[in-house]
Amino acid sequence: MNPDFMHEAIRLSREKSLLGEGGPFGAVIVRNGKIIARGWNQVLKQNDPTCHAEMVAIRKACRRLKDYNLAGCAIYVNCEPCPMCLAALYWAGIDKIYFAAGRKDAAALGFVDDFLYEELLRQPQDRKIPTEQGMRDDALLVFRQWEKLASKIIY
Repeated sequence: MNPDFMHEAIRLSREKSLLGEGGPFGAVIVRNGKIIARGWNQVLKQNDPTCHAEMVAIRKACRRLKDYNLAGCAIYVNCEPCPMCLAALYWAGIDKIYFAAGRKDAAALGFVDDFLYEELLRQPQDRKIPTEQGMRDDALLVFRQWEKLASKIIY
């Protein structure tokens, strides 16, 4: 872990949250020893619950690299990523995640990160938000059509 990159993530979390843009979360994405993207929580500023620090940083890094794949990159975040951000980091192909505070620390402040980790382990019918499956055959027809495309890209 490079402490300079973690200090920058922590600095962003402090500076931007004190400005009222969102929660106290900051992130930097690093490639070849250089910061290529910075992100901070902008949930309140953007009125968008997906504008977590990691999501903002991923979007910026992908635009900068003109690629949806961030292989060769690491992310430094001041707090363990929530399930949404963790999944996005996997989708993005990030090589390594460094974090400072843990999800239990965020839960102690009232954030739902830890609850979401627990909720994802439940079967869909046992989750807090009612979930129902239907029209699977119709959806699978589209999957089969897409699977036959010569131009498809698996990501």
